[in-house]
Amino acid sequence: MRRTPPKSARDYAPIVYPGIMLVVFFVIPFATMIAVSFFKRNQGAFYTPDFVLDNYARFLTAFFGGVLAFSLFLAIMVAVVCLVVGFPFTFFLVRLKRRAQILWLLSLLSVLSLSEVIIGFAWSTLLSRTAGITNLFVALGLMDRPEALLPGFGAVLTGMVYQALPYTILVLYPSLARLDWSLLEAARTMGASPVKAFFNVVVPVSRNTIVATLIMVFVFALGSYLLPQILGRPRQWTLSVLITDQAIYQSNMPFAAAMAVFLVLIALALVGLTTLIGRREAEA
Repeated sequence: MRRTPPKSARDYAPIVYPGIMLVVFFVIPFATMIAVSFFKRNQGAFYTPDFVLDNYARFLTAFFGGVLAFSLFLAIMVAVVCLVVGFPFTFFLVRLKRRAQILWLLSLLSVLSLSEVIIGFAWSTLLSRTAGITNLFVALGLMDRPEALLPGFGAVLTGMVYQALPYTILVLYPSLARLDWSLLEAARTMGASPVKAFFNVVVPVSRNTIVATLIMVFVFALGSYLLPQILGRPRQWTLSVLITDQAIYQSNMPFAAAMAVFLVLIALALVGLTTLIGRREAEA
């Protein structure tokens, strides 16, 4: 099909409604947030319109640097763990019979229907001392007494991986379902073991999809808000939690807006990178 350039105003009609929605629900709120990020905070009067850089200057403090570093580290860990678990799972999933694939995909979609609140409190129960999984370990003789596995970094990572793993599998599934299995068979014929054929054939062919999946899960985990609060300690709180704390509890809306602008810009940059990778994969 050959794409023809628009010749009249009527040809632009299909993009009018999406354009209006984009302006109303993204451009205007984001522009307002940018403007507020330069306002001056008053101790007794919330904030006043101004143009100061004090809110962005606070990015250079050790406290903000620590929160940002932890948020980025947590998002990277979630993305890596989801890929390490999800890629082999998806590889074996696409090799199952069609009926089994549908059942697995329906199970993954059912997990996506759960809200972050339900996931957080479900994992807080599973990792608790009174009704948690350690009671099963005690019954099996693996532990002497039940212990609480939360709050802590491990609990936060577990909950966030559980939440992001279905997205990871559903993103990887179309690419692996289109994989040319004759390449894998050729590698086996040439004497490669199943593991060696997997890493030398499947992984390189899916390189662009792997990178795009890592970026997608990273962006998803970077905006996590409830799970770090439910399953972690204050030192495991992410940048999203700090934004809410500054906006609601500290009444420091300009600083919260500045952090939100920073977070949105990181997400947009990574989404743009994902789009670029997707175009290169389509061209290839």
